[in-house]
Amino acid sequence: MAKQSAGILLFRKKDKGAEVLLVHPGGPFWARKDAGAWSIPKGEFEAGEEPLAAAKREFAEELGSPAPDGELIELGQAKQSGGKMVYAWALEADFDAGHITSNTFEMEWPPKSGQRQEFPEADRAAWVSLAAAQIKLVKGQLPLLEALASHLGENVSVPQQTSLL
Repeated sequence: MAKQSAGILLFRKKDKGAEVLLVHPGGPFWARKDAGAWSIPKGEFEAGEEPLAAAKREFAEELGSPAPDGELIELGQAKQSGGKMVYAWALEADFDAGHITSNTFEMEWPPKSGQRQEFPEADRAAWVSLAAAQIKLVKGQLPLLEALASHLGENVSVPQQTSLL
């Protein structure tokens, strides 16, 4: 069975349009990656667990605070390139992106060194415009961003690849 994740995409309305809260994955693999590396705060859940309950748990684990109270907007689901299905809800709320405390994971680093190091699941969070989110977000999560934009009545289309020739 394919892995499943669930998350909450916070958004806030600004004069120049909506912004969303994204997280950057921690660890050495992602350290120098920006475009196409960011994610909504989300995490895996097992069969039998309610996706919304998992989304709330994962928000707290990745950001160090419970998800704010408010009306959740179901965004549906999107399939990432590796086959993982991501379920998401949007929530209008503000959040201090500069002070997150993520849970951690351990891995061998450097590779084949026999040394184990601990890294945060999310090393930072940021509020970004919908246009910037199109560039920063993992490609497989773009349909969730489009669903939010549609709900808000904002025009967001997936950026097309441009040739440099």
